[in-house]
Amino acid sequence: MTQHHAYLAAEPVVATAADSAVLSNAWLLIALPLVGAAILLLGGRRTNGWGPLLATALPVASFVWAVLVLFDLLGRSGAERSVSVPVYEWFAVESFSARIDLLIDPLSITFVLLITFVGSLIHVYSLGYMAEDPEKRRFFAYLNLFVAAMLVLVLADNFVLLFLGWEAVGLASYLLIGFWQYKPSAATAAKKAFLINRVGDIGLLIAIMIMFTVLGAVSFSDVFAAVPGASDGVLLAIGLLLLLGACGKSAQLPLQAWLLDAMEGPTPVSALIHAATMVTAGVYLIVRAGPIFEGAPVAQLVVMTVGAATMLAGGIIASAKDDIKKSLAGSTMSQIGMMVMAAGLGPIGYAAAIAHLVTHGFFKAGLFLGAGSVMHGMNDGVDMRRYGGLASKMPITFATFGLGYLAIIGVPLLSGWWTKESIISATFGYGGTVGLVFGSLVVLGAALTAFYMSRMVFMTFLGKKRWDEGVHPHESPVSMTAPMVALSIGSIALGGFLVAGDRFAAFLQPVTGAELPHFTVGHAFTSPYGIAALVVLVLGVALAWAMYLRKPVPSTAPKGNLVTVAASNELYGNEINEGLFMRPGQVLTKVLLVVEDKVIDGAVNGIGTGVRDSSQGLGRTQTGFARTYALTMLIGAVIVAATLAVRF
Repeated sequence: MTQHHAYLAAEPVVATAADSAVLSNAWLLIALPLVGAAILLLGGRRTNGWGPLLATALPVASFVWAVLVLFDLLGRSGAERSVSVPVYEWFAVESFSARIDLLIDPLSITFVLLITFVGSLIHVYSLGYMAEDPEKRRFFAYLNLFVAAMLVLVLADNFVLLFLGWEAVGLASYLLIGFWQYKPSAATAAKKAFLINRVGDIGLLIAIMIMFTVLGAVSFSDVFAAVPGASDGVLLAIGLLLLLGACGKSAQLPLQAWLLDAMEGPTPVSALIHAATMVTAGVYLIVRAGPIFEGAPVAQLVVMTVGAATMLAGGIIASAKDDIKKSLAGSTMSQIGMMVMAAGLGPIGYAAAIAHLVTHGFFKAGLFLGAGSVMHGMNDGVDMRRYGGLASKMPITFATFGLGYLAIIGVPLLSGWWTKESIISATFGYGGTVGLVFGSLVVLGAALTAFYMSRMVFMTFLGKKRWDEGVHPHESPVSMTAPMVALSIGSIALGGFLVAGDRFAAFLQPVTGAELPHFTVGHAFTSPYGIAALVVLVLGVALAWAMYLRKPVPSTAPKGNLVTVAASNELYGNEINEGLFMRPGQVLTKVLLVVEDKVIDGAVNGIGTGVRDSSQGLGRTQTGFARTYALTMLIGAVIVAATLAVRF
């Protein structure tokens, strides 16, 4: 069994009245957006005018509070940066107690800062994007609910409270994806996301049950303290079930089919789900439960395999989609897969996985908001084959989208380069055949990223215009472009701030045991895998240029080969799910209906019919005439007398 770090099982410091008001009142991080959701949902039409502004201000207030909490943590020594903030006892059964306690540590505050900052910018963007929607008050209420639910998830100090936030995120995503429920496609997409996520949620729930039954605990510190004494089989089961939960929320194979359909929701929803909230939950869960996976190497290998497979599948799908939002959704699948794979490496990959998650939150949110800006100027059209030449019509959108593009493909010294190179370095640094194989797959994933993102930029902003008559592209209002500018700044500089000097890995180390990667710029340019990453970057861009910029892009997609057809059909993920689960379920339902109708109902109805018929038959003997009863008695007496006479 893997040797565990002692500090991973250490009890967090409990916040007391002596602590700062900022830390002891950390529950306000969740309460602020939650109150906003309640006011807008319960206040009705009276909040139509000022409600969206209030809903935007509250996540901003949470972000400010989170910054204050961060400074409080930075003022503590490494061992004291894990603080449990008691709120109240949720419920108790005999010796078991489930508490609403918050865990403030470097890992949780990283997610809180990302969620509140990017979430706030998306709220600001939505003020312009949803300005004409008659139900915008309800939309902003759902956005607040989503942010609050995600904050519960990442601030929970035990798996039961984490599960509460986990389910609340699922509810909020259902409400937001299906916000335009009058569209059948949106209603169907919301139900699909909800149902597929329930599969993963069952895995997480069973894992928590095993923890309680076998390990006797549900709080993080108690569970991790019990890990060294648990059997390999128990840790493997818990690890695989936690991975199943992560696959649902983070759209990893085989529970990825909901993600592209989720694009039916308003574009701010896509940015929120794909950048800062829902899809990051699975990565958070794997890193937070790191001691469990470290005790189950087979589970770690499965995590890496699932992540790598999803990374490649998402990249292939993104390379074939002409819908700009669905292509970005495929990109999210791929990038989250890369993070999951890195998290599966254990301590050597934790810091790289979370750092890439943070930078991805910025440039992917910027890319989605940029896509929404393009749609805003193109009469809500999403087909990139009907775009072209938009750079001159939408210069701010092009500039901000372009910076996000350069960051995500890993152009040296931009955010994505730092964090992606960290993952590549950590994977090859894992050593052995595993490190070589998975490191090579990450480089291949980087090549796919360079191709599909270049394809997107070339088809959308460059080349000749291909839009229809009556479409008049124009730049978006400042309420939409300002958040895009802010996110593009993060796309430029954030990666270097996190990775250079190992400052982010050192920040996480007291909590996750993340190993310092000792990443250096010079090594990234001189190591074989660093050079390979740069080569595939150039090749990916060049191939996209040759296919989508050097020659005209046809307005109608040409008939493709088997590979492109499969990619455009999302590698038949929906068909596989239908064949393996939906259709057998339909057949089973029909069989059960027959059994219920013919067997169960037949038996029950048969008994009732038998009783009824026998009672009716017996009822015919009850005539009410005394002479009939006397005759019956006489006949009976004669039969008895005759029987006795014959016998004796």
